[in-house]
Amino acid sequence: MKRIACIIMLLLLTPSLVRAPAWAQTSEQTTAQTTQAEPETPPSTGNGEPIAPYDDKLLRLSEILGAVHYLRTLCGAKEGTKWRDSMNAILLAEEPGPKRKARLIANFNRGYRTFYGSYSTCTASALLAVDRYMEEGASLSKQITNRYGR
Repeated sequence: MKRIACIIMLLLLTPSLVRAPAWAQTSEQTTAQTTQAEPETPPSTGNGEPIAPYDDKLLRLSEILGAVHYLRTLCGAKEGTKWRDSMNAILLAEEPGPKRKARLIANFNRGYRTFYGSYSTCTASALLAVDRYMEEGASLSKQITNRYGR
């Protein structure tokens, strides 16, 4: 998962991503785990590209980043390309194959276009959408980093 955990934590600036301390294992537990653990091959698409177990969440996060990129700019946030840059950082960290990369980019664009087609000015509902998307994005980033982060 490379640097994805760090990038996602920085994306939405959520300071509360502190993980609980791991409890010590006995040597019996460790031995049992190593003898039972078999190497797993990651699931793949029909074209042989591996699918990360967190892809559904990452695809949704990509869509949220696109929506937030459009709405924050529309509502006057002076962030430049912050959200697009965050998406690019995810792509660099993940190093996805061509099909997976295309899906991630398509989701970002879908999020952007969804609100581009609905809002031409900043409204109360656009601001509400930004707040909700920021909350959902923060929740997704916590889920991904807590479960799959290193």
